[in-house]
Amino acid sequence: MSKRGASPPPFTEGTLIKRARSNSPARNQIAISSGNDERQKGLIRSVKRTSNLEAPIVSLSGSHSAEILSCRFDPTGQNIAACSADRSVSLWRTYPPNTNYGLLSSHHKAPILDLQWSLFSPLLYTVSADQILSFTDVTTGQRTRKIRAHRGIINALDRTMAGGAGIELIATASDDGTVRVWEGGEDGSKNSVAVFELGCPATSVAWSADGQNLYIGALDNEIHVYDLRKGEQVYALTGHTDTPTSLALSPNGAYLLSPSFSSHTIIHDVRPFSPTPTRIHRVLQGAPAGFENTLLKGAWSKDDGGQRVAVGGADRMVCVWDVDSGRVLYKLPGHRGTVTCVDFHPKEPIILTGSKDGTMLLGELDPSV
Repeated sequence: MSKRGASPPPFTEGTLIKRARSNSPARNQIAISSGNDERQKGLIRSVKRTSNLEAPIVSLSGSHSAEILSCRFDPTGQNIAACSADRSVSLWRTYPPNTNYGLLSSHHKAPILDLQWSLFSPLLYTVSADQILSFTDVTTGQRTRKIRAHRGIINALDRTMAGGAGIELIATASDDGTVRVWEGGEDGSKNSVAVFELGCPATSVAWSADGQNLYIGALDNEIHVYDLRKGEQVYALTGHTDTPTSLALSPNGAYLLSPSFSSHTIIHDVRPFSPTPTRIHRVLQGAPAGFENTLLKGAWSKDDGGQRVAVGGADRMVCVWDVDSGRVLYKLPGHRGTVTCVDFHPKEPIILTGSKDGTMLLGELDPSV
C-alpha cells in the first residue's frame, strides 16, 4: 500500500498575490484552494479591487477585551474610532498599515455606548453609562471637557452644525427620559441649550439635515420629532412594534433609517411634504435583533449618495440592502458574535463593522452588485 501524501494545511484566508500596476482597474489574485493531488489543483480567482484597502477584508483586533458598541469613520475617512464595554476608545488608521495609534482608557468609568467625531475640530465626543458626555482632543489624547449630562445611562448622541452660526450642537439621549442639547467645541458652556422631556427612556437620536429638528427613538416604540426653535414635538413616526435601537439620516436628508428590537428595519420619509401618510418608505427584513436587546446601529452608504443601508444582526452577519428595491445585496460574515454597529466610508465603497467579539472588520464592497 502506498503512503498517502501529506494533507494540505487547512484553508483560513486567501493569499494575496500582487500584480504590476497598469491602466486597468486594480485586481488581486486570490488562491481559493491548493493541493498536491491532480484533483486538487490550485484555483486562482481574479478579484476586482474597488478601494485603497490593503486587502478586500481587513481585521482590526487586539485593542478591546469586551464588545464594541459603536465604531465610526472620521469625516475624512482616514481614521476610525471605536468604543467598547471595556470603558475604552481605540483609534485606528483606515489605510495600510492599519495601525492602532491610540487607546483612551481613563475618560469613563462605565461602558462607553456611543461616539461621534466632531464635524469641524479634532474632537471626539463620547457618552457612557456613567452619565458623562466627554470631549477628547484626538491629537493629544487628552480630555478637554467633561459634562455630567444626565441622571441616567446615556445611550446615544449626534452632532450638527447650527445654521450659519458656525456652532456645533450635540444631542444626547438618556434612560432618564430626556434628550439634551449642548454646545460642541472646546469653549462651550456646561449648561444645556435645550431639554426635551419624553416621559420614557430615549434609546437613539439624530439631527435633521438643517439642524432644526431632532428625531428621538424611545421605549414607547415611536420616533418623536422635536422642533428645536419651538421646543416642542411637531409629529411622531410610527410603525415599529418594538423599541427603535438607532437612527441614521440619509446623506440627502430625506430619509431616516431605524432598526428595532422586532428585527424590522424601517426607512421613514422625513421630507416636509411626504407623499405617504404613514411616512414609511421601506420595511426591511434580514437582520435579526436577537434576544440580548442590544442597541444595534445602522448606517447609510455615502460614496454613492445613500443607495444602500446596512444593519448588523444577532446571526453574526451584516445585512446590506438596496434602498430603491428593498432587496438584500449582501449578507456579510466574519464575526464570532452579534454585529453591534456599522458605518460606511465617506468616499469609498468600504464598510466598517464592530461586534460583541471585540473586533472590527473593514470590508470592500462592489458597487456594481
